[in-house]
Amino acid sequence: MKQTIELSINQQAYTIDIEPHITLLDMLRNELELLGTKRGCEKGDCGTCTVLVNGKPVNACLYLAVRANGKEILTVEGLETDAGLHPLQKGFLEKGAVQCGFCTPGMLMASVSLLDENPTPTEKEVRTAISGNLCRCTGYQHIVDAILSVQEKG
Repeated sequence: MKQTIELSINQQAYTIDIEPHITLLDMLRNELELLGTKRGCEKGDCGTCTVLVNGKPVNACLYLAVRANGKEILTVEGLETDAGLHPLQKGFLEKGAVQCGFCTPGMLMASVSLLDENPTPTEKEVRTAISGNLCRCTGYQHIVDAILSVQEKG
């Protein structure tokens, strides 16, 4: 039996009828065709499906869509605005933090959450904030450099 939920995704209001067992990841990808949030391990280990729910990072593969009722969701698609790429997206490009790109959406979302809470994190704080996001390509240093570069630009 479907449940009706109302939520905001990337500052757009939605009313969706959804089965109670559907994850937020499946709803985003299959119902709304927001494909930026990637499907990885489906166990909450890799962080590639990270989105922000009311400003906090969650693994969308483990979060039931019905739990998002009344909440604000931010996905990687919501980072770019009419003014252009988000400063973190620019930083990732400038610092070579994007290789295969599979981890990038989750890394970006974890980083947005960190910088929203702490605009001037230390390298250790950055590494801790992204520790739930696995990257197979860059060795993390370029990603850390990209996140730190955003605070340097103010």
